[in-house]
Parts: sequence; C-alpha cells; structure tokens
Amino acid sequence: MVDLAFSILLAALPALLLLAWFRHQDRARPEPVGLLGRSVLYGFVATVPAAGLELILLRFGPSGPRLLAAAFDAFLVAGLVEEGVKYFFVRRYLLRRPEFDERMDGILYAACVSLGFAFAENILYGYADRTVLFFRAFTAVPMHAAVTGIMGYWIGRAKLEGSRVDSRLARTELDGAGRPRALRGLWEAVLFHGAYDFFLFTRSAWALMAVPVLLAAIIRLIFLVADAKRRDRGLSETA
Repeated sequence: MVDLAFSILLAALPALLLLAWFRHQDRARPEPVGLLGRSVLYGFVATVPAAGLELILLRFGPSGPRLLAAAFDAFLVAGLVEEGVKYFFVRRYLLRRPEFDERMDGILYAACVSLGFAFAENILYGYADRTVLFFRAFTAVPMHAAVTGIMGYWIGRAKLEGSRVDSRLARTELDGAGRPRALRGLWEAVLFHGAYDFFLFTRSAWALMAVPVLLAAIIRLIFLVADAKRRDRGLSETA
C-alpha cells in the first residue's frame, strides 16, 4: 500500500509543479482553488472517453507503411481524440463560468484539465515502473500542459473577444467571431500533439525529433502567456 501511494505521489508531482507555475502566471487575479481542482478532475475523467474513442479508432487504423500508421495513430488517434476531449470539457464545463473572465484564465483552466489528464496517464503507464514516471515528468506531462495551454489561450480570446450572453439561457455563447478562434486553438494543439507523438511512433532515430517539437510548444506557450497577460492588463485598464 505504501509503495502504491508513493507511485501515485510521483505520478502527481510533475503535474503539481506545472500547476504551481501556471497559477503563478495568473497571480494578478487568481482563480478559485476549488474550481481549479474541479478542472483537474475534469481532465482525469476525460481519459475515460478518450481511451474508449482511441480503442475504436485503432481498429480502423491503416495496415500499410509504418509512417502512415504512425501518422494515423499520432494525429488522429492520440492528437485529435485527446485534445478534442479536453476541448469538450473546457467548452462544456468551464467556458461559461463567471470566474473565467480573462484570457489568461483560458490558459490556466485548460492547463488544469491537461494536467489531470496527464496524471491519469502517469498512473496508467508508470505505476509499475518508476523509470517511466521519471521520463514522463520531463516529456509527456509538459507536452500535455503546453499544447492544451496553447488551446486555452485561443479559447480565452474567443470568450473575451468573440462571445455574447444569451439572455434567455443566461449563459455565455461563442459567436461567429469566437468559434473560429476556439477551433484554431484545438487544431494548433492537435498539430503539436500529433507531431510529438508521430516522431515517437516511428520507433526510429527520428524519435529524437519529439524533443524539438516539445521545446517549440513550450516556447509558443510562453509567448502566448505573455500576450494573454498583456491583453488582460489592457482590459483591466479600460474597465
């Protein structure tokens, strides 16, 4: 039992450290801890439909060249399904929350969902091998956080710059300008996620190219965090 608890702690540690970094970026107007915890839980739960969809799609995967199979598994099975499920949870359960009132909030809530997802994957893949947990702490976990954080940036902009309040339903809905922004975030996340997995799935020396993809996603996120904070400062100054 102690050994299992220690493995779970190791699985959670990289997600907790990244969550602390994202919260620090949002320190000007911090979000409720309870809602952040719920967002992490949404990500944990999201692994269930994601796993089901992936199992279904894998049955229809191509049996041809290795690169074609790797592209199918990486961009469609892993990238689109996993980022699509996270996108659904952010749109369905967090977008309409009144606490979601800054672009940076989109990054933070999406990152929380992604870290809950990565924590569940850590338990699944690494509970029996702590070496796997160590490597995932520096690869898969920050990858999930970075690519879904990128998606959250565009969802945040979609809400703040392209949304309307439906008075009949008393809820926020994305309008014609907001939906393309949100979908841009989804496709950008799928592209980064898919490229990262594609190189790994080649099971060749090309797998090392996953590292530059991860670094590119992290750098992209850092720039978007800075841009979100700049735009949010402008919003608060004019409020």
